[in-house]
Amino acid sequence: MTKATESQDPRPAARGPAAAQGGPPDQGRPANQGRRVAARNRTALIAAAREVFAEQGLNAPLSAVARRAGVGQGSLYRHFADRLALASAVLDENVRQIERAAAEPGGSLASVLGVITWHLSRSTAFVDLLRVRGEQARTLSERVRTALSGCLPVDHRLSADDVMLAVAMVSGAIGGPTPAERERLALRAWRLLGVEVGPLQPFEAAVDE
Repeated sequence: MTKATESQDPRPAARGPAAAQGGPPDQGRPANQGRRVAARNRTALIAAAREVFAEQGLNAPLSAVARRAGVGQGSLYRHFADRLALASAVLDENVRQIERAAAEPGGSLASVLGVITWHLSRSTAFVDLLRVRGEQARTLSERVRTALSGCLPVDHRLSADDVMLAVAMVSGAIGGPTPAERERLALRAWRLLGVEVGPLQPFEAAVDE
Protein backbone atom coordinates (compact mmCIF):
# COMPACT_ATOMS: atom_id res chain seq x y z
CA MET A 1 0.00 0.00 0.00
CA THR A 2 2.77 2.36 0.90
CA LYS A 3 4.71 1.58 -2.28
CA ALA A 4 1.66 2.25 -4.46
CA THR A 5 1.09 5.59 -2.77
CA GLU A 6 4.75 6.62 -3.30
CA SER A 7 4.69 5.66 -6.99
CA GLN A 8 1.56 7.71 -7.60
CA ASP A 9 2.84 10.80 -5.79
CA PRO A 10 3.84 13.29 -8.56
CA ARG A 11 6.20 15.17 -6.22
CA PRO A 12 9.85 14.06 -6.46
CA ALA A 13 11.37 12.64 -3.34
CA ALA A 14 13.92 14.92 -1.65
CA ARG A 15 16.94 12.86 -2.48
CA GLY A 16 19.09 15.36 -4.34
CA PRO A 17 19.07 16.80 -7.88
CA ALA A 18 19.88 13.56 -9.66
CA ALA A 19 17.18 11.64 -7.85
CA ALA A 20 14.63 14.40 -8.58
CA GLN A 21 15.28 13.91 -12.28
CA GLY A 22 14.54 10.20 -12.06
CA GLY A 23 18.13 8.91 -11.85
CA PRO A 24 20.21 7.53 -9.00
CA PRO A 25 22.25 9.93 -6.85
CA ASP A 26 25.32 11.30 -8.65
CA GLN A 27 24.13 9.95 -12.01
CA GLY A 28 26.41 11.13 -14.80
CA ARG A 29 29.32 11.68 -12.42
CA PRO A 30 32.24 9.23 -12.67
CA ALA A 31 32.18 6.78 -9.80
CA ASN A 32 35.89 7.20 -9.23
CA GLN A 33 35.90 11.01 -9.40
CA GLY A 34 36.72 11.25 -5.72
CA ARG A 35 39.69 8.95 -6.14
CA ARG A 36 40.91 10.91 -9.14
CA VAL A 37 40.73 14.19 -7.26
CA ALA A 38 42.55 12.63 -4.31
CA ALA A 39 45.27 11.29 -6.62
CA ARG A 40 45.68 14.70 -8.27
CA ASN A 41 45.91 16.40 -4.88
CA ARG A 42 48.53 13.93 -3.69
CA THR A 43 50.62 14.44 -6.82
CA ALA A 44 50.35 18.22 -6.46
CA LEU A 45 51.37 18.04 -2.80
CA ILE A 46 54.48 15.97 -3.57
CA ALA A 47 55.52 18.36 -6.35
CA ALA A 48 54.91 21.38 -4.11
CA ALA A 49 56.78 19.79 -1.20
CA ARG A 50 59.84 19.16 -3.36
CA GLU A 51 59.92 22.86 -4.32
CA VAL A 52 59.18 24.26 -0.85
CA PHE A 53 61.63 21.95 0.93
CA ALA A 54 64.32 22.84 -1.61
CA GLU A 55 63.72 26.56 -1.03
CA GLN A 56 63.18 26.58 2.73
CA GLY A 57 64.44 23.25 4.05
CA LEU A 58 62.59 20.37 5.67
CA ASN A 59 61.38 22.64 8.48
CA ALA A 60 59.35 24.78 6.08
CA PRO A 61 55.73 25.35 7.19
CA LEU A 62 53.47 22.65 5.83
CA SER A 63 50.89 25.37 5.21
CA ALA A 64 53.29 26.71 2.56
CA VAL A 65 53.26 23.31 0.87
CA ALA A 66 49.46 23.21 0.87
CA ARG A 67 49.25 26.72 -0.59
CA ARG A 68 51.79 25.88 -3.30
CA ALA A 69 49.78 22.77 -4.19
CA GLY A 70 46.52 24.73 -4.24
CA VAL A 71 44.79 22.55 -1.63
CA GLY A 72 43.65 23.01 1.94
CA GLN A 73 45.84 22.02 4.85
CA GLY A 74 43.24 19.43 5.85
CA SER A 75 43.75 17.71 2.50
CA LEU A 76 47.50 17.62 3.16
CA TYR A 77 47.01 15.81 6.47
CA ARG A 78 44.55 13.37 4.93
CA HIS A 79 47.33 12.22 2.63
CA PHE A 80 50.34 12.61 4.92
CA ALA A 81 50.25 12.13 8.68
CA ASP A 82 53.27 14.32 9.38
CA ARG A 83 56.29 16.08 7.92
CA LEU A 84 58.37 12.91 7.67
CA ALA A 85 55.62 11.12 5.76
CA LEU A 86 55.48 13.96 3.24
CA ALA A 87 59.26 14.15 2.88
CA SER A 88 59.38 10.36 2.48
CA ALA A 89 56.79 10.59 -0.31
CA VAL A 90 59.00 13.10 -2.11
CA LEU A 91 61.96 10.75 -1.75
CA ASP A 92 59.88 7.79 -2.94
CA GLU A 93 58.95 9.69 -6.11
CA ASN A 94 62.62 10.54 -6.66
CA VAL A 95 63.51 6.86 -6.36
CA ARG A 96 60.72 5.87 -8.75
CA GLN A 97 62.20 8.17 -11.38
CA ILE A 98 65.63 6.63 -10.84
CA GLU A 99 64.17 3.14 -11.23
CA ARG A 100 62.36 4.11 -14.43
CA ALA A 101 65.54 5.68 -15.84
CA ALA A 102 67.51 2.51 -15.06
CA ALA A 103 64.84 0.32 -16.70
CA GLU A 104 64.75 2.41 -19.87
CA PRO A 105 66.10 0.52 -22.93
CA GLY A 106 69.62 1.75 -23.54
CA GLY A 107 69.82 3.32 -20.10
CA SER A 108 73.38 3.80 -18.90
CA LEU A 109 75.06 4.36 -15.55
CA ALA A 110 75.89 7.92 -16.62
CA SER A 111 72.28 8.75 -17.52
CA VAL A 112 70.95 7.32 -14.25
CA LEU A 113 73.56 9.27 -12.29
CA GLY A 114 72.36 12.37 -14.14
CA VAL A 115 68.83 11.77 -12.84
CA ILE A 116 70.12 11.09 -9.33
CA THR A 117 72.23 14.25 -9.35
CA TRP A 118 69.31 16.37 -10.60
CA HIS A 119 67.27 15.23 -7.61
CA LEU A 120 70.19 15.77 -5.25
CA SER A 121 70.51 19.36 -6.45
CA ARG A 122 66.79 20.13 -6.15
CA SER A 123 65.39 18.03 -3.34
CA THR A 124 66.46 18.83 0.19
CA ALA A 125 64.37 15.87 1.31
CA PHE A 126 66.41 13.56 -0.92
CA VAL A 127 69.73 14.78 0.48
CA ASP A 128 68.61 14.75 4.12
CA LEU A 129 66.77 11.44 4.05
CA LEU A 130 69.76 9.72 2.46
CA ARG A 131 71.42 10.34 5.82
CA VAL A 132 68.51 9.18 7.98
CA ARG A 133 68.76 5.76 9.55
CA GLY A 134 65.70 3.56 9.69
CA GLU A 135 63.90 0.76 7.90
CA GLN A 136 62.24 3.00 5.32
CA ALA A 137 65.49 4.79 4.48
CA ARG A 138 67.28 1.45 4.11
CA THR A 139 64.53 0.15 1.83
CA LEU A 140 64.68 3.21 -0.42
CA SER A 141 68.47 3.12 -0.46
CA GLU A 142 68.41 -0.53 -1.50
CA ARG A 143 66.04 0.33 -4.36
CA VAL A 144 68.55 2.91 -5.62
CA ARG A 145 71.37 0.38 -5.29
CA THR A 146 69.36 -2.21 -7.25
CA ALA A 147 68.66 0.32 -10.01
CA LEU A 148 72.33 1.20 -10.25
CA SER A 149 73.35 -2.47 -10.29
CA GLY A 150 71.09 -3.09 -13.26
CA CYS A 151 72.90 -0.56 -15.46
CA LEU A 152 76.44 -1.05 -14.17
CA PRO A 153 78.70 -2.66 -16.81
CA VAL A 154 80.16 -5.99 -15.75
CA ASP A 155 83.72 -4.79 -16.23
CA HIS A 156 83.21 -1.41 -14.55
CA ARG A 157 85.93 -0.44 -12.10
CA LEU A 158 83.32 0.42 -9.46
CA SER A 159 80.85 -1.89 -7.73
CA ALA A 160 77.28 -0.93 -6.92
CA ASP A 161 78.35 -0.34 -3.32
CA ASP A 162 81.14 1.96 -4.56
CA VAL A 163 78.67 3.98 -6.62
CA MET A 164 76.28 4.27 -3.65
CA LEU A 165 79.17 5.56 -1.53
CA ALA A 166 80.03 8.05 -4.28
CA VAL A 167 76.40 9.26 -4.36
CA ALA A 168 76.53 9.83 -0.60
CA MET A 169 79.83 11.71 -0.95
CA VAL A 170 78.43 13.93 -3.71
CA SER A 171 75.29 14.64 -1.68
CA GLY A 172 77.52 15.82 1.16
CA ALA A 173 79.33 18.21 -1.18
CA ILE A 174 76.18 19.84 -2.51
CA GLY A 175 75.36 23.26 -1.11
CA GLY A 176 74.43 26.73 -2.24
CA PRO A 177 71.34 28.91 -2.54
CA THR A 178 70.32 27.95 -6.08
CA PRO A 179 69.94 24.72 -8.08
CA ALA A 180 72.55 26.00 -10.55
CA GLU A 181 75.13 26.43 -7.78
CA ARG A 182 74.31 23.02 -6.34
CA GLU A 183 74.60 21.44 -9.79
CA ARG A 184 78.00 23.06 -10.29
CA LEU A 185 79.31 21.63 -7.03
CA ALA A 186 77.82 18.21 -7.74
CA LEU A 187 79.46 18.00 -11.16
CA ARG A 188 82.76 19.14 -9.69
CA ALA A 189 82.53 16.38 -7.07
CA TRP A 190 81.81 13.76 -9.75
CA ARG A 191 84.82 14.96 -11.77
CA LEU A 192 87.05 14.65 -8.72
CA LEU A 193 85.81 11.07 -8.28
CA GLY A 194 86.46 10.35 -11.95
CA VAL A 195 82.86 9.29 -12.62
CA GLU A 196 81.04 10.20 -15.83
CA VAL A 197 77.60 11.74 -15.35
CA GLY A 198 74.99 12.30 -18.05
CA PRO A 199 72.67 15.31 -18.44
CA LEU A 200 71.23 16.54 -15.16
CA GLN A 201 67.47 16.24 -15.58
CA PRO A 202 64.47 14.45 -14.16
CA PHE A 203 63.51 11.24 -15.92
CA GLU A 204 60.34 12.77 -17.44
CA ALA A 205 62.42 15.43 -19.21
CA ALA A 206 64.68 12.74 -20.66
CA VAL A 207 61.62 10.87 -22.00
CA ASP A 208 59.98 13.95 -23.53
CA GLU A 209 63.13 14.81 -25.43
